[in-house]
Amino acid sequence: MRPAVSAVTAVTAAPAAPGPLASFARFVLCGGGVGLLSSVAVALLAGALPWVVANALVTVASTLLCTELHARFTFGAGRRAGLRQHWQSAGSAGGAYAVTSAAMLVLHLVQSSPGMLTEQIVYLSASGLAGVGRFLVLRLFVFAGGRNSNRISVSAQMPGAIPAPRRANGQRISARRPGPNVASPSVS
Repeated sequence: MRPAVSAVTAVTAAPAAPGPLASFARFVLCGGGVGLLSSVAVALLAGALPWVVANALVTVASTLLCTELHARFTFGAGRRAGLRQHWQSAGSAGGAYAVTSAAMLVLHLVQSSPGMLTEQIVYLSASGLAGVGRFLVLRLFVFAGGRNSNRISVSAQMPGAIPAPRRANGQRISARRPGPNVASPSVS
């Protein structure tokens, strides 16, 4: 004999979006890793192109890559980034581009021929500052839809027991329906 399947067992657990600290750690891992590779790419390209052009090319390529990484991994969307996320992420990358370019332009105004190490220190410092700003924009606006408080998650209470459905905030969802002794509200 097959056990009866209740409506409660049909509820599936939705993957929870990572918290702010986990998201930030993932952001640093993905964005920082791509950022380090980008700094090398900018330095190499700057030998053949003007620095601002090299930075623009690397910023576009790294933004596309990072938006996908952030959608799938950092902010827990679990799927590819849509066109809206790419455009919004590009806007935040435009701000990051402005910060890094301004930092490098100021460096070259202050020091006419800085060494590669000095350029890397200034670039990475500006990138870190811009990265914190990007994290806030991406978490609070671009990928905020992944943190829906009305999602239902399931947690098992005892082995073999039917799990009680819960909202993402941990609140239990009542499966009971009002019985016949519950008075219905009257309309006056």
